[in-house]
Amino acid sequence: MELGIKGKRALVLASSRGLGRGIAVALAREGADVLLCGRKTDELSANCAAINAEGNGRASFARADLFESDVVETLVAAVAEKLGGLDILVNNSGGPTPGSSEDMTAELLETYFNAMVLRLITLTNRFVPQMKEQRWGRILTVASSGVIEPIPGLALSNTLRPALAGWSKTLANEVAQYGVTSNLLLPGSIFTDRLKSLDAAAAQRSGKSVDEVKAESEQAIPARRYGTVEEFAATAAFLCSQPASYVTGSIIRCDGGAARSV
Repeated sequence: MELGIKGKRALVLASSRGLGRGIAVALAREGADVLLCGRKTDELSANCAAINAEGNGRASFARADLFESDVVETLVAAVAEKLGGLDILVNNSGGPTPGSSEDMTAELLETYFNAMVLRLITLTNRFVPQMKEQRWGRILTVASSGVIEPIPGLALSNTLRPALAGWSKTLANEVAQYGVTSNLLLPGSIFTDRLKSLDAAAAQRSGKSVDEVKAESEQAIPARRYGTVEEFAATAAFLCSQPASYVTGSIIRCDGGAARSV
């Protein structure tokens, strides 16, 4: 399928590794010009070199940390300098520390709310006027399957990410008439470093080996396996595409059928 995004300008948050990097690679392979960002410039530089070596879309990067108060201004300036405008925004953030509801102190809540919710919304609001004016835009927010089915041991994530669902749907209704879409993409168990760390934490809590935890987790998924970054990124690329112009205000799962709700 021709995705119709050759030459489109995309910003992918938290793209030094994992799902963010996968999405940046997938968009670039469709011919988009991609701006990667994250905290680790060595990884970002290597990612850009690999993308540019493929010769499809172009890639550049900017150091940006969602935990820093000036990150929105940093990214707005980077987009202006390196892309000259924006067509596609992929909101993505690292997951918060695992823990129970009782572990959620006021300080933790405020810190992660700022990084995972407030700054994503603030950044999006800086680019929406341009997307409306050009009458084309894609806003894709990567959240978590905890939005529809809370994940044990991830109380912070289960608390904060659902806020993005309400916001994304509200935004979608406001901007649809301008040719701008806003969707939420929920990963299930996608085999990334983040999932490896969660499995390790679960193994420590349960006294089982990491392999045992992984095997049990896979058996609970109807697909009987973890997903790949490439599978997830392909779904994201479609939602950022021209053919997906009538898909908006939606919550899309990429979880191998793991969520039990309809």
